[in-house]
Amino acid sequence: MNAASQPTRTHRLQLLGAVALSLLTACTITVESPPADPADITPEVETAAGEIREEGLREVILALSSDEFQGRGPASAGDRLAQAYVADTFAAAGLSPGATGGGWLQSFGVVGINATAPKTWSFEGPDGEIAFRWWKEYIASSGVQEETAEIADAEVVFVGYGIEAPEYGWNDFKDVDLQGKVLLMLNNDPDWDPELFAGNLRLYYGRWTYKYEIAAAKGAAAAIIIHTRPSAGYPWQVVQTSWTGPQFELPASDEARIQIASWLTQEAAGRLVAAAGHDLSELVDAARNRDFEPVPLGIRTSLRLKNTLDRVETGNVIGVLPGSDPDLADEAVVFTAHHDHLGIGEPDDSGDDIYNGARDNAAGVAQLVGIARAFAALPAPPRRTMVFLAVGAEEQGLLGSQYYAEHPTFPPGKIAANLNFDAPGIWGRTRDLPLVGRGKSDLDDLAGRIAQRQGRNVVGESDPTQGSFYRSDQFNFAKIGVPALYFDEGTDFVDEAAGLDKETLEQWNLTHYHQPSDELDESWNLGGAVEDAQVGFYCGWVIGNQDGLPAWTPGDEFEATRKQALAAVQ
Repeated sequence: MNAASQPTRTHRLQLLGAVALSLLTACTITVESPPADPADITPEVETAAGEIREEGLREVILALSSDEFQGRGPASAGDRLAQAYVADTFAAAGLSPGATGGGWLQSFGVVGINATAPKTWSFEGPDGEIAFRWWKEYIASSGVQEETAEIADAEVVFVGYGIEAPEYGWNDFKDVDLQGKVLLMLNNDPDWDPELFAGNLRLYYGRWTYKYEIAAAKGAAAAIIIHTRPSAGYPWQVVQTSWTGPQFELPASDEARIQIASWLTQEAAGRLVAAAGHDLSELVDAARNRDFEPVPLGIRTSLRLKNTLDRVETGNVIGVLPGSDPDLADEAVVFTAHHDHLGIGEPDDSGDDIYNGARDNAAGVAQLVGIARAFAALPAPPRRTMVFLAVGAEEQGLLGSQYYAEHPTFPPGKIAANLNFDAPGIWGRTRDLPLVGRGKSDLDDLAGRIAQRQGRNVVGESDPTQGSFYRSDQFNFAKIGVPALYFDEGTDFVDEAAGLDKETLEQWNLTHYHQPSDELDESWNLGGAVEDAQVGFYCGWVIGNQDGLPAWTPGDEFEATRKQALAAVQ
């Protein structure tokens, strides 16, 4: 799962414009999704679902997360091994190559940027200089695909949440000229009022990607996000490991960019604003108001990053099971999981420098393979084509799914739905099935009725403050209008004797998420991951056979884009 790596920029700002437009625009096209009845699931389909087994998942996880694959960093030798392994596994499962031209791999170019930052970052205030230590207090990454990223004697301005959201009557910038400034901003979005920014459900406005994009749109030279664990959803160590070493992007075009994208710890940010005669808590309080205006801090700074650029290729692995209905086989259900992780990076306290990514996301790829095996075991394929897409470079900003969305093998209006699998639970079966972004489409109802067959209940995501719908690959499908399902880990465990609780699960993230210690362990109980994958299989089977197409909830931010995509294929 992507957390803190180099962002993609312009496309998401464009999305926000489409969001506002969707609330104002009516479209004459109506596509109703007739009731998809899971009661139609036959014994043959249930038998096929039995191909998704714990031992099969464990086999794939063990292979992909082994040290041989070197953490599967983009464009690395381990990345190429992973692509070959997934293609071989898809073939063995009974799929056919699905990339344009008849191969397994949809290759795409990326630019690797390895920025070398100075050991300290200095700021000049009214009473002299204050400096922060790289790694311990600040992390900085290049915002440009050039040999040098630099800001020179730039003023620091506190811009609150750094959000411009006309549909909420919110503008932190108030038309202040921020050209060439360094913007200091809070993470997250306003979360104290359910009528404002959806309350504690984090929207895209609260994501770090949006923060850097809007800073670039305002002409800023750099942006600094203040890290806190609650606002980020992960500890400082995740920023350290995810934002250092080579950072990959799709090749730049003409989009606006900041020179430097950076983070400061909360303690460091407090010292910075104190050097300007302010109190951070008071600035935060001021930012919790529509009347907030940017606060120039009277502090100036310079920073120069030396970049090593590497233009290389990675790729998405695509397998297909062609549909059985001549009239619907040109439509697809797309299953996704990302095959990459962080590669080799900073060693942990034990000296281990391979970020194996067993749970994130060898386990999701294992679910993808299991679902492919189940579909191949059916007496006949569904009416629509099933596409299995193992995307690359997700950890670098959802790059593989972005590339596929921009170069799809089926037109967006012909993609019925996307089902995404990323970092499943590893602690056993649960009574609940959390849906990330619950309420966004009528796929929720289908997933709920499938879950009931397992004796489970669909619920909302376990922590809506994390903005998870915008953090994994289904987001890029949603941006082209495709309704999507993405399962979160359950927390209501069937085996209550295991003593698991929310705090235990959070501790795993604090200790292992984006760390070398994310390795397959014998203690993992993949029963829940099996059941989640089976829900995905059953949902795919129903969607693949029903007459109509799934639809976004009326008024959803992606509804207008969907209508445009459907109109384009009429």
